Amino acid sequence: MEFPAGKPTAQRELEAGRDYPRTYREFVKMFPDEEACTAYLERLRWPRGFSCPACGATATPWRQSRARLVCAACRHQASVTAGTILDKTRTPLTTWFEAAWHVTTAKNGLAAQTMERTLGTSYRVAWAMLQRYRVAMVRADRTRLAGEVEVDEAYVGGVKHGGGRGRGTSKCIAVEVRQPKGFGRVRMRHVPDVSAASLLPFVCEAVAPGTRVLTDGWGGYNGLSKHGYQREKIVVSTSGDPAHVSLPGVHRVASLLKRWILGTHQGAVTADHLQSYLEEFTFRFNRRTSRSRGHVFHRLLEQAVVTGPITESDVTRGYDW
Repeated sequence: MEFPAGKPTAQRELEAGRDYPRTYREFVKMFPDEEACTAYLERLRWPRGFSCPACGATATPWRQSRARLVCAACRHQASVTAGTILDKTRTPLTTWFEAAWHVTTAKNGLAAQTMERTLGTSYRVAWAMLQRYRVAMVRADRTRLAGEVEVDEAYVGGVKHGGGRGRGTSKCIAVEVRQPKGFGRVRMRHVPDVSAASLLPFVCEAVAPGTRVLTDGWGGYNGLSKHGYQREKIVVSTSGDPAHVSLPGVHRVASLLKRWILGTHQGAVTADHLQSYLEEFTFRFNRRTSRSRGHVFHRLLEQAVVTGPITESDVTRGYDW
């Protein structure tokens, strides 16, 4: 495809049909109105053409008002947002796209109050949008960790009833360790306690069988070998090394998580919603090496259109993970 001389590079790439913007200027050009956002979501949801949710027909649909699509075979009325996290939303799609852009391109993400000021919406709308996007950040078909994985527990600081400082809320962290150095992907789970009944299900769900799992000497991990894992126990008290040296991966990730919660969210994360924030941190950490934040924006919307409807009541008291 040839372009007239002197046309800006960004405009050339957009006209060439690139799937996502790389800068905010390109973002504004790609999504100026509801129609542009709707067309983009249609390409994400039906990359091979419209498929009727009712009968599965792939014929070109009739288009009616309010972005409704009518199946030519069965006359079923559908829309690109029905059956997704955007189902029955009264918030403009341009606002949803703006929120997704800022969530994925801001280095440390955005708190709901910052999002409220950025988008010009109410706090409740900004908070609910962020919670829905956090659910969409979890891919149902994501693969389990493999290779060499460190697993340990950590605590997010909390306040006891009555005003005193508490030990906080427990979470379990699993981190892939690369050789000779570096870390791969991470998984996190908010657990009620550090018993085997809480820790083993998390490891089985997050880590592939046959993996070499490095843990401390805590007895809650004693049953790992029965589930097909090669456990290597590192007893910190007798190793001569501090915990952050014996298990560097989980301690580095736990430190980054606490810094992120305190810095971006001012520590205002309750136990009911902790798992949602853990999933956002996991999404961001696992894509930290992406060369294009616009591609991360594309992936988030791609997951948003395959994630089922989420009502405000589903997230008000904490999403049921």
